[in-house]
Amino acid sequence: MVSEGGGGTTSVSVRELMLRCPQCGATTSGGTMQFRCACGTPFDRPDASFEPAPESAEALRARFHGRLSALGGSARSGVWRYRELILPLAEEHIVSRQEGNTPLYAVGAGERDGWRKIGMYAGLERLFLKHEGENPTGSFKDRGMTVGMSVARALGVRAVACASTGNTAASLAAYAAQAELPALVFLPGNNVASGKLAQSIAYGARRVNVAGDFDDAMHQVEEVAGRLGIYLLNSINPYRLAGQRSIAYELLHQLDWQAPDWLVLPAGNLGNTSAIGAALLRAAERGLIARVPRLASVQATGADPFYRSFASGWRDFAPVRASTRATAINIGAPVSYARARAVVEATGGVVTEVSDDEIFAAKAIIDRAGIGCEPASAASVAGTRRLVAEGVIVPDAHVVAVLTGHLLKDIEQATGERPAGEPEQAEVDELLRDIHQALSS
Repeated sequence: MVSEGGGGTTSVSVRELMLRCPQCGATTSGGTMQFRCACGTPFDRPDASFEPAPESAEALRARFHGRLSALGGSARSGVWRYRELILPLAEEHIVSRQEGNTPLYAVGAGERDGWRKIGMYAGLERLFLKHEGENPTGSFKDRGMTVGMSVARALGVRAVACASTGNTAASLAAYAAQAELPALVFLPGNNVASGKLAQSIAYGARRVNVAGDFDDAMHQVEEVAGRLGIYLLNSINPYRLAGQRSIAYELLHQLDWQAPDWLVLPAGNLGNTSAIGAALLRAAERGLIARVPRLASVQATGADPFYRSFASGWRDFAPVRASTRATAINIGAPVSYARARAVVEATGGVVTEVSDDEIFAAKAIIDRAGIGCEPASAASVAGTRRLVAEGVIVPDAHVVAVLTGHLLKDIEQATGERPAGEPEQAEVDELLRDIHQALSS
């Protein structure tokens, strides 16, 4: 413990924290640059690695609510508002764009305006949409990136990197520019939506085009980051997942800490499933909610290794060669499989899959209601509709579905057109020489 953070909370030194392998129990420093254990499993940051001062649930709720009126500092962020449950860093390390603070739209069939079309489509009277596409760079990734980039600043790293289908790259590029850190993004071939690509270009990230899909890009960025000592900010980094927990804390806060019956979300690399599930369990443990909502994780049929494992009774897990038009979840070898399985089991949750046709039908309903989202986001509503039709979710259930990205993230899918004038990619070897040279200077 080193200092007082926002709102009087004692802040921690990242290097004094401990990360633990959930598979073999090995531990490492919280300041590590290597996020995989020797056994191959990603390290977790146990909640017990830092213990906030004893405080009642009532006092915590009051503290969080009081920060809603903050006029400055990190307390204005919908992530750092919940710092006691996420990571109480000292204020001088925090890199924030007032992320979070996203709306919770009431779209149930019982509502009075045009949004009720979404609830009617899903078959629910009480349906809410938590729209993470209304974050600063247009996706939920900003919640994890503010924490990951703040840790990078606290550790004094010299550069940051990620592999991405687009949203992580856009977020990393923006927060790296704010933190004045060189950023390197590994993108899968030409399979990145132009809206997302435009963001990472505009924010000044250096790009590496990888032949193959996201999983190939992830393999390459891990290798390069390890070789060059670059700080990796994919969701394999447990601080990224710590920030994404705030989605759950904020929506529970918006519901006055009355937990819904179900929380439904799209599933690709499984970072959100892992983070949100862990947050729900933590909120119940701290007495903030009286019961834990059930988690429903929704995959696209063409990128569904998590669903296949669930359907087999968790007997098997095998990566697939992903193929879905919902590019943000076009991932065949999810990094957070073990974490996600654990929280689905702990919440009595389910995993389902929906076809691209179902995703785009749901997207059309969300768009025409005037809310809008990128295709992968609509998997949550498509999955909700399927689970209601199958009788898994009952029609009078209270359900929150998460929309993960903004409509304009993937304008090709919205309009069928691709903007011209995309700049040519530099050669991979040249980019790596440049970044190595930058790090050596």
